[in-house]
Amino acid sequence: MRFFRALLFWLVLAALPAAAWSQAWPAKPIRFIVPWPPAGGADVLARLISPKLSEWLGQNILVDNRPGAAGNIATELVAQSNPDGHTVLLG
Repeated sequence: MRFFRALLFWLVLAALPAAAWSQAWPAKPIRFIVPWPPAGGADVLARLISPKLSEWLGQNILVDNRPGAAGNIATELVAQSNPDGHTVLLG
């Protein structure tokens, strides 16, 4: 009996990632939020990696600079966005 419970547990556990993989992501453009002003190191990095990442994911990548308050403005924007994985903070 214990063997069958363990087997059932592992089968259910193995099926969970398959359900997550079946979801289409990214379904809309991805938004990189950069908490520093344009032409800085983080902005250049975001703009260098975004074309290749866009090609790899098959979706547009928007780089959005939100400087100010030592990064708190950008962090708050990302924290209040929808938790769908389409808004990313570059930190």
